Amino acid sequence: MSYPSTDELAAAGLAIAVDGAVLTVTLNRPDVRNAQTPAMWRGLAAIGAAVPADVRVVVLRGAGASFSAGLDRSMLSPGGIEGEVSFPQMAAAPEAEFDATVASYQAGFTWLRNPQFVSVAVVQGHAVGAGFQLALACDLRVLADDAQLCMKEPALGLVPDLTGTKPLVDAVGYARALEICATARWVQAEEAYALGLGQSLVGHGDLDDHVAALVSALTAAPHGAVSATKALLQSAGDLDLTEQSSAERAAQRGRFVDLMSAR
Repeated sequence: MSYPSTDELAAAGLAIAVDGAVLTVTLNRPDVRNAQTPAMWRGLAAIGAAVPADVRVVVLRGAGASFSAGLDRSMLSPGGIEGEVSFPQMAAAPEAEFDATVASYQAGFTWLRNPQFVSVAVVQGHAVGAGFQLALACDLRVLADDAQLCMKEPALGLVPDLTGTKPLVDAVGYARALEICATARWVQAEEAYALGLGQSLVGHGDLDDHVAALVSALTAAPHGAVSATKALLQSAGDLDLTEQSSAERAAQRGRFVDLMSAR
């Protein structure tokens, strides 16, 4: 499977660039602060489905001054977005149909957890609602010093439903996650970094250099070892010590086999 064409990506508000083992995905609607639409989510899912086995790092960033201002507010209007299912139509649909629609949106986020690669969100300016959740879908987040994060959905009468609740709780704990969501307040870059929502906090002018250095470090170790380690760390929160120890042994055997066969 190949990536969507340049025209297809542009129609979804996306752009990609491939540099060896690094795939950079750019949210490319800077005139609306990279507001997200179902077309963008489908485009992200299509990119995820086409990532080849040699990609080791996926960098996700936003064009212009912001990462993403979240949901395109046109979706909240009575008419919605032309060609897309409107919110009133979703509300009137049977439960199974509603579930399938939201699951298709979530597919634009879940692929970033693939153990094949490490995903890095480069967050500058606003990361609101769906934008915050898209950043949370990535393994690592680099925060520019002007980053502002907000989980806006509860203030709109909604819940975060784009796979953001689990990584938020994993990052900051239940109580702080509840406070951030229920108040829909702004979390500024320094606080976000202190809470563990970002792994780096850098000046805006140093952002590109920092990301380049991080990507270089992430691609230095053997691909199979990094991929297997990511999978182990993903399972650690759901398994008890005995189960996780067994998973470690199985993963290590795979590494031994691969290393010895390469000799």
